[in-house]
Amino acid sequence: MSPAASPAASTPGSPAGSTPGSPPGSTPGSPPGSSDDSAPLRIAYLSYRGKPHVGGQGVYTRHLTKALVELGHHVEVLGGPPYPILDDRVPLTELPSLETFNDHFPMRKPRLFELKDRWDWLENTSFNLGNFPEPMAFSWRAWDNLRHRTGEFDLVHDNQTLGWGILAIQRLLPVLSTIHHPITVDRRLEIAHARTLREQIGKRRWYAFTRMQTQVAKRMDRIMTVSESSKTDISSDHQVDVDKVHVVPVGVDPELFRPIDGVAKVPGRIITTASADVAMKGLVHLLEAAAKLRAERPIELVIIGKPKEGSKTADTLHELGLDDVVSFVSGVSDERIVELYSEAEVAVVPSLYEGFSLPAIEAMSSGTPLVATTGGALPEVCGPHEQTCLLVEPGDSGALAATIGRALDDPDLRARVGAAGRQRVIDQWSWKHTALRTVEQYRALLAETADRYRGDGDNGLANGNSHR
Repeated sequence: MSPAASPAASTPGSPAGSTPGSPPGSTPGSPPGSSDDSAPLRIAYLSYRGKPHVGGQGVYTRHLTKALVELGHHVEVLGGPPYPILDDRVPLTELPSLETFNDHFPMRKPRLFELKDRWDWLENTSFNLGNFPEPMAFSWRAWDNLRHRTGEFDLVHDNQTLGWGILAIQRLLPVLSTIHHPITVDRRLEIAHARTLREQIGKRRWYAFTRMQTQVAKRMDRIMTVSESSKTDISSDHQVDVDKVHVVPVGVDPELFRPIDGVAKVPGRIITTASADVAMKGLVHLLEAAAKLRAERPIELVIIGKPKEGSKTADTLHELGLDDVVSFVSGVSDERIVELYSEAEVAVVPSLYEGFSLPAIEAMSSGTPLVATTGGALPEVCGPHEQTCLLVEPGDSGALAATIGRALDDPDLRARVGAAGRQRVIDQWSWKHTALRTVEQYRALLAETADRYRGDGDNGLANGNSHR
């Protein structure tokens, strides 16, 4: 679906004669909160970035929207580049950006002829001031699309955009905001690990958008997050009433992420995922641990992600002479990632902080023994030390090396921890369970805000009016 699609255009999968976006059995244009608890919901899902295979938000978007559709709800994703890969039953409305931070030409400067509307000018101005402009610009593009289509949806689910435009959307439709963790944590860690004063100043400018996100988060009616750890941090960093924040853990597909029969383990192979080359992911500490291990034994480190030339990670990799034992893998399918887990003897999540960690539960679900830090929500997610995982303090490369080495030396420990970790995932997490609990949050939001959006005897939503 193009971003210029008319509200009158048909939506893929809609029954003949229905209003676009209306699932069977719904009343087109009815006020949010007016349907009963069994009625299908019409959800506009916002994702300003949706990397399909590397990056928790893209994975979250793909699997949650699929699970919601399988429960009978209608979901349309409004997404920015890189666009998410979605189930065939989930339509995508593309909201193009200037893509100043694309993978091929990061930090490129748009030409004047590319600035086609006010949102492009706004994004470009913010970029030229040294800010990360995507959440703010995407939020206004989403508002511009939705303000003429309010009769098509019961609510909006924002996946951590938290731009000023989200507040404008909330004047039109109820909004549930997912905050995986407050990006203020990333900001603190990046500034603390800056190598020069110039880099520190640049990080402060780059993360200026977190002030906007705090102001928006404070004004959201209901927030959903993925762990108790994140709930505490959101309340503290974004100054949000803790009663507004509700925990719904993410899921994994244990039928996809599973041990694969017939795939041989590669002796000494360690695997990790780095969705972004930032200090918070702790990749430098894992490289330091790998250098210590290499002095004792043959090892191989496979990193699912892309290296960023000139970063501290790239510099550390070269300084430690690890180029011949470290390889990066990116742009591969989930099936190949599962194979990589099955080939590895140990999986590692070396993060200084995580709000949840999809890579952790994907590794555990694959039956690969996990070594993780105690940063953020990781103990909450991964479970007891020496039972379902092996835990170390974040930022301690010596302890990380010792624990990985212990796991490599003890096949019985690997087998026991790997099996218990997979069982923990099966018992506690699935995308269907995540979707069911998300729908509970949708219905609670609709019930809380029903009077505000009902209007004065007519459907104020169809006219794009606010009744705050």
